[in-house]
Amino acid sequence: MRLIVFYDLPVTTKRLRQVYQRFHNYLLKEGYDMLQYSVYCRLCNGHDAIEKHIRRIEANAPERGNIRIMKVTEKQYSQMYFLVGTPSKQEKINKEHKQLLLF
Repeated sequence: MRLIVFYDLPVTTKRLRQVYQRFHNYLLKEGYDMLQYSVYCRLCNGHDAIEKHIRRIEANAPERGNIRIMKVTEKQYSQMYFLVGTPSKQEKINKEHKQLLLF
């Protein structure tokens, strides 16, 4: 399963930019890959892992802004359309890795 995090945090003051940067760095440290600006994705093994990461995000979420989380299956994720652009290098690596795990 995949966990997709969408966020829009205010950056109008120096303090708010620091809060934004702290959350951004938290996502990277936890293994999330950037799909687009402020859209990050993480591969998880099952519902228990999804719930664990949701609780972690809640614990590290800033007080202001907008953060949304969406759970999707690998099948749903693989059916994503690219209207403009191509999969990132990390997405290609994950896809190849997943295919190796199936064998």
